Amino acid sequence: MKRDLTKKPDLSVDLAGIRLKNPVLTASGTFGYGEEYRDIVDLDRLGGIIVKGVSARPIKGNPPPRIWETPSGMLNAIGLENPGVDVFLSEKLPYLRQYDTAVIVNIFGYSLEDYVAVTERLDGVPGVAGLEVNISCPNVKAGGIVFGTNVKASFELLSALRRRTKLPLIAKLSPNVTDITEFARAAADAGCDGLSLINTLLGMAIDVRSRRPRLANCTGGLSGPAIRPVAVRMVWQAAQAVRLPIIGMGGIMTAEDALEFVLAGATAVAVGTANFVNPAATLDVISGLETFLAREGVASLRELTGQVRMT
Repeated sequence: MKRDLTKKPDLSVDLAGIRLKNPVLTASGTFGYGEEYRDIVDLDRLGGIIVKGVSARPIKGNPPPRIWETPSGMLNAIGLENPGVDVFLSEKLPYLRQYDTAVIVNIFGYSLEDYVAVTERLDGVPGVAGLEVNISCPNVKAGGIVFGTNVKASFELLSALRRRTKLPLIAKLSPNVTDITEFARAAADAGCDGLSLINTLLGMAIDVRSRRPRLANCTGGLSGPAIRPVAVRMVWQAAQAVRLPIIGMGGIMTAEDALEFVLAGATAVAVGTANFVNPAATLDVISGLETFLAREGVASLRELTGQVRMT
């Protein structure tokens, strides 16, 4: 059947039961709670907003300096500073409800009980489309072991949250592991509805004159274009291992970058560090995807998902 190339390409996708008008979301921690970008970005144009991490109680975060620019990226050790779930619900979410844009809440904690508390508080709340679970936090009750680098701990945590919410549950996986597919399978077995990857890579920078770390926390999370090839590889591996929709992220600056993730198997993408360089990066990616599909004669973005040619 001959395609009508004058018709606007269809960018809509279904992400774990969440209908998105386009696949472009904002990565948690890089777009605040949406309102911060209201004068620059038309929030109604976005596929969705993944808000800054929310915990059961307020967290002050790490002392400064907390950000350091690196070649093709940046290190951050913000420490997941946030006002807590009660303030999010009373002061942040009401603003977002006025937009026709899916709101996914990134949640985290330092014990299973922390995660459960914030999950139960958000379950069934109007305006919350889904939960993205940051499992890259240390479990203080288990000697500091990071949930996301231990398969058993990841499975137990995600299983507990699955029992406590009917919202779509998306596990945000850590790249600081040997085999990402083990964690993808653990999330699937725990009943998660989707995956989000990758989180930041652990990194460090040193001031050679003072001989001190650039960050007060010593180490931080590396993000930006420097990690994109690693992220694309992990998305591709996870897509081969499980049949779950994936949000791909890690150094997306352009529509072409986003398409790499889609071809590797991602259903949607999240723009993060680019928001600091170009506050309108999300809109540029959306426009670029429309232009690419129209030029290539592709009617729907869904036709490209996982279609990387290996031979």
